[in-house]
Formats: sequence, structure tokens, C-alpha cells
Amino acid sequence: MATETAKSMEATVVKKKSEDFFSKRRRRLVADPLDDSNPITVQVLGICSALAVTAKIAPTLVMATAVMIVVIGSNVIVSLLRNVIPGRIRIIAQLAIVAMLVILVDQVLKAYFYDLAKIVGVYVGLIITNCIIMGRLEAFAMGNKPYDSALDGLGSGLGYAWVILVVAFFRELFGSGTLLDIPIIAPINEALGVSIPNNGLMTNPVGAFIVIGIIIWVQRYFNGYVEDH
Repeated sequence: MATETAKSMEATVVKKKSEDFFSKRRRRLVADPLDDSNPITVQVLGICSALAVTAKIAPTLVMATAVMIVVIGSNVIVSLLRNVIPGRIRIIAQLAIVAMLVILVDQVLKAYFYDLAKIVGVYVGLIITNCIIMGRLEAFAMGNKPYDSALDGLGSGLGYAWVILVVAFFRELFGSGTLLDIPIIAPINEALGVSIPNNGLMTNPVGAFIVIGIIIWVQRYFNGYVEDH
């Protein structure tokens, strides 16, 4: 009797409870890159595009959207192929996947948003070698399932997007006196009878460095982040 009971217990398949669609761990995949592990302010990645395209909000929004599409798409594709990509050529395979998605995004921009494509076109091409994307592919997508990889890509894309959009907001407002090319400073000058000049420094990459530095300082002040040495 005991033997039969033991056999029946061995035969019983205990199904592991599946993880919730939006479990705490999965929510953190999206939430952490917004603050605690932000790709720009904490990991200091993707700085080149943060300096280059943030003079105006419109091209910055295009760049943020392009990066988000590419990082999510490449994360999912690499995750799906993670068990068949040979380890010795994984970087080449990842670059090929990212390049394919970047070319698709670039062609869509040229077809439907040509004026913006002329501004950000060269920087869209550089997404291929963006450290944020390659870092997530190597550190996460190669070892996790597609859904989790998509969430990781979404979090990294949003973390990148909010920083460069904040930089673009202040650079366009103080550098050009506009927001989305709508005059802001000039009407204020007329209404108040004052003369607030545009700050030419904000139209240069130096202005972007200053704004990013202030964002990093404010963020680390509130979240208490300290570099490990």
C-alpha cells in the first residue's frame, strides 16, 4: 500500500503557478529604468543623441519613439532566437537585428515625416550602435523570455525618452523661446513689457550637458543614489 502511494505521488505532476501578467517583478522591469537604473542619468548611456537632437522637442520626440521601437523589437526578436544564436557570433547577430529595425524606422520616417527625417536622419542611423540597446540585448534579452524582454525594452525606452524630452523642453524654451515651434517667450515679453532674451548657450550641446547635469543632480538628491567605488 505504501509503495503504491509513493508511486502515485511520484506520478502526480505538480504544476508551478504561472507568474501574473503584471506581477511585481514585471512591473519593476518597466519602473526601474525610469529612475533607479535610468540608462542616461544612472548608467550614462546614449549621451550622444541626448546632446545632438534635443535642441527642439519635435525631433527629440521622433528620436525617443524610434529608440523605443527598436529596443522593444530587438529585445523580443533576440529573446525568441536566444537558444539558436551561436555564442561566438551573438554580437554580430544582435547588430544585424538592430540594423534591420533601424532601417525600417528610417524608411518610415522618410516616407511619412520627411522634414523631421532630414533633421534626425543621421542620428537614427547611429541607433544601430546605441549602447542602451546593445546593453539590454546582451544583459537581458539573451537570457529571458520574449514578454519579459519586451517589458525590459519598454522600460529602457521610456527611461531614455523622458530624460531627452526634459532636456529638449528646457533647451527649446530658453534657447529658441518656443515649445514645439510655438512662440512662448515673445508673448510673455509683450504682456509684461519686459525683454527676456534667448539663451544662445542652450542651442549648443554645452547647454544639453548643463541640463543633463542638473537632472542627474536633482534625481540623485531625491532617490539617494550614490556611485559604488
